Amino acid sequence: MNTSSFSQLSKFVALCVLFFAAFQINAAEDEVWLLIDTKSKILNVMQGSKIKAVYKNIAIGRNGADKNRVKGDNKTPLGIYRIGWVNNQSKFHKFYGVNYPSRIDARRGLGRGLIDHSTFEDLVRADLFDTVPRQDTALGGQIGIHGLGAADPYIHRIMDWTRGCVAMTDEQIDSLGRWIKKGAVVVIR
Repeated sequence: MNTSSFSQLSKFVALCVLFFAAFQINAAEDEVWLLIDTKSKILNVMQGSKIKAVYKNIAIGRNGADKNRVKGDNKTPLGIYRIGWVNNQSKFHKFYGVNYPSRIDARRGLGRGLIDHSTFEDLVRADLFDTVPRQDTALGGQIGIHGLGAADPYIHRIMDWTRGCVAMTDEQIDSLGRWIKKGAVVVIR
């Protein structure tokens, strides 16, 4: 493929991605989505631009939040994700897994030399087709929103304690379950 053909193909792919993103945003106006504020430790359930429910005193990764999260750093990833799976039998009571790492995380990881091109392509493909991405890369995985289960409620009240997830009380996660489903957008900022 010559440079001109590659450039045209790249532009076509970029336009397709923009069209797909615009379609998703318009379709999401009536959809329920989650907005997680890692600074104020609040999870808002949103429908379009309206707040439908507010959950306070959530906990995040014990080392804070960062857009450059990697495996083992105990940080909550910042970005836009989707609920990829639900585990109602989790040791944390309930677990709503997010599709981390996304294609944006993959691009950062590739640029930093943390993942190879094959892994990058796998992660981008999973993100584009709304499937659960590989959870075994240097970027980490198994990130989600969960309850406490057997975790200490006192520790939850006084500090961030997770390995990168967003934690809520069991009562909060049970209540949240009525709002969200697989595929729901999750914005972590």
